[in-house]
Amino acid sequence: MRQRHLQPELLDALTPDDPAALHNRRDLRLTNLIAGSHRWLRRALARHVKSGEPVLEVGAGTGELGLSLHRRGLAVDGLDLWPRPAGWPAERAWHVADLRTFDGYGNYPAICGNLIFHQFSEADLATLGSLLRRRARLIVACEPARRRTSQLLYCLFGPLLGANYVSLHDAHVSIAAGFRGNELPAALGLAAPVWDIRCDISVLGMYRMIATRRP
Repeated sequence: MRQRHLQPELLDALTPDDPAALHNRRDLRLTNLIAGSHRWLRRALARHVKSGEPVLEVGAGTGELGLSLHRRGLAVDGLDLWPRPAGWPAERAWHVADLRTFDGYGNYPAICGNLIFHQFSEADLATLGSLLRRRARLIVACEPARRRTSQLLYCLFGPLLGANYVSLHDAHVSIAAGFRGNELPAALGLAAPVWDIRCDISVLGMYRMIATRRP
């Protein structure tokens, strides 16, 4: 798959309390566990976030990653179109807003996202990048790597793991919209010599980016 291909995800048309959406969240938790996405993000942020520095998780969803980071001492706020999750720390903010029009990025020097950037077109990523670059000195992301092998593997093993029709569909289109090489930092406008960029693809097909602004 040479080019990214965006299609609507079924989850976007469901309410947070729809049974199919609830099942999909269960499937995503299992996917993140197997792929080690949250573990990698925790390690990356622990290495690069300064003491007391506020972190914004974009596309925070159900807040599970943010809660995990909070328990490890990071000051994490959430941003999503979904409502504030039950159990979200009272002392931490939860912003209900569109990532592309949120006006509070200036308060956050560190940004993280898990399985969110692939949902946006090149034009949207350019808009988002222009907002993030105003203040952020650190952007960490974990996304699907665009590999046909990953689509085939999820199609094969997803049903064995209990994945529902939403998860099977959305995994396929998410991988097709994923990234390779330096595509994500380029789309966000994170260019040298201003930014130090590190991108790799894990054995289990996760595209991982750490972008740090150079002094």
